[in-house]
Amino acid sequence: MTEQAPEPFEPVDEDWQTALAVVAHPDDMEYGGAAAVARWTSQGKRVVYVMVTSGEAGIDSMGPEECGPLREAEQIASAALVGVDTVEFLGHPDGMLEYGLPLRRDIARAVRRHRPDIVITSNFRETYGGTFLNQADHVAVGRATLDAVRDAGNRWVFRELLEEGHEPWNGVRQIWAAASPLSRHAVDTTATFDLGVASLQEHKAYLAGLGGAMADAREFLESFGRGAGSRLGVRFAVPFEVFPLR
Repeated sequence: MTEQAPEPFEPVDEDWQTALAVVAHPDDMEYGGAAAVARWTSQGKRVVYVMVTSGEAGIDSMGPEECGPLREAEQIASAALVGVDTVEFLGHPDGMLEYGLPLRRDIARAVRRHRPDIVITSNFRETYGGTFLNQADHVAVGRATLDAVRDAGNRWVFRELLEEGHEPWNGVRQIWAAASPLSRHAVDTTATFDLGVASLQEHKAYLAGLGGAMADAREFLESFGRGAGSRLGVRFAVPFEVFPLR
């Protein structure tokens, strides 16, 4: 029996001006999403990064007190290469994130402060397709982001945010989960692919500690981007699972 080809991707809606990317760790945006961000900032769009942790548990040979500040610095340099000048760190513990009210509240606060049109997060499904398991922090942050975006629009949820001066924001039109195995949309990153590679390569200490196939930034991103690109009809692309809110 002939295996059926996967369905083609549809282009994401790019008729927007501001996006907020909420992910668990430094490097999460760079493993696929940074080339898309470079495309959008080159169009004049504004993208803000929010890292829920500082990635302090990410390098086995380096203690968290040293690792956290180093990874924050690498992330700020990485983001700058793709036109992102605002990177925030929420300070939750790396490797021990739990879906729950504190995480939802902190993400909702960020949504109310930045008031984006689009919110981007990482894949929160159990796998990346097949048997390649997702990581617990990614699952917790992605699921919390879905709920926090709606929390941000309800003045009677997390009323302490009102006391802090953060008015509700119902302006998010869609939430996009990058690299989800249930993606049906994608964005062409052919023209900005090299910027995406350079952005990942800025995570020098992390990649050195990581080793293996994922430490070869260009090779990994080419493989990832080429597969998505074939379904969009371009050379390279980044896939997204899209959740419309309006």
